Amino acid sequence: MVAVFAASILTNTLVAADWLAGMQEGKPAFKTMGPLAFGPDGILFVGDSKSAQVIAVVTGDIKAASADKPLKVRAINEKIAGLLGVTADQVLIDDLAVNPISRNAYLAVSRGRGPETNPVLVKVTGSGTPELVNLDKVKHSVAKLPNAPEDKISGQGRRARNQRMEAITDIAFFQDRLLIAGLSNEEFASKFRAIPFPFKTVESGTSVEIYHGAHGKFETRSPVRTFVPFNIGNEPHLIAAYTCTPLVQFPVKQLKSGAKVKGKTIAELGNRNRPIDMVVYEKDGKEYLLLANSSRGIMKMDAAQIDDAPSIEAKVSDKEGVTYDTIEDWKGINQLDLFGRSQALVLRSDGEDVLALESLALP
Repeated sequence: MVAVFAASILTNTLVAADWLAGMQEGKPAFKTMGPLAFGPDGILFVGDSKSAQVIAVVTGDIKAASADKPLKVRAINEKIAGLLGVTADQVLIDDLAVNPISRNAYLAVSRGRGPETNPVLVKVTGSGTPELVNLDKVKHSVAKLPNAPEDKISGQGRRARNQRMEAITDIAFFQDRLLIAGLSNEEFASKFRAIPFPFKTVESGTSVEIYHGAHGKFETRSPVRTFVPFNIGNEPHLIAAYTCTPLVQFPVKQLKSGAKVKGKTIAELGNRNRPIDMVVYEKDGKEYLLLANSSRGIMKMDAAQIDDAPSIEAKVSDKEGVTYDTIEDWKGINQLDLFGRSQALVLRSDGEDVLALESLALP
């Protein structure tokens, strides 16, 4: 997913046989499929917030891609609908992850709406044709979250929500751990979890606190929406984006079970906005962050700013801290992931209620 992630895969292939330890063969039980992330040897991690679990699935998709070929699939939601035997309005694509080995795209898809939704996993190869991933008999392992929010709707009107559906908001594999962001049922609800893989035990995770400059207060119940592992100096950190839109860094070494950690807010990127996806990439010898948002387009940030970014510790009226450029010609982006070294694969609106899966040259 990011530069440090790719490096960790190359290192860890030396002990690839260990990744299958403790796995069982059969059909994993999913209630939902949400955040996706690839680990080593084509292992796909699938977040299931409804069941408060992450399932590691051995895809067997380990044939290396031969070239950085572009990909464009128009009306991907309509093609998936045809595959599933439903209309396009009954298809919701919840996440996208690219296998860094094969460069095949995997989509977490909800078939249907409401309580009768069925989750399915769809693969799109270089031919552009979507196909269902058969999960009836796969090697897999499960990490169950011990302190997930209660599965119920609370609040009224526009504020009504089921916090269980935010038990897992984003995931990433880093070195030998699966990193999970989301909410817990504790007073300090916002959590980061660093779970050693192969899965053995899952502890309570790290409670995280941030200062939200736009709100002028500390927050402990706002979930991370998207994050990436990122080296600052020689030390691995997580760069996390929150709704409305603080950008915060956390040292990975502080993610210990039961700990409470206050992040360093390095940017306020504008209110009335929800971050969707973030990647780190290298171009012309420099590193950049690319952040997709619900209402503020695609933000490109020079990662060199992060090393010396001051901490935001007082209320701000608008934007402050790390600056960004808006990529004006990347419109309607719903999801993105790296697609080789020089491209990103995006899910974007291609007209009213029509989605395209398309590779774009990294800006």
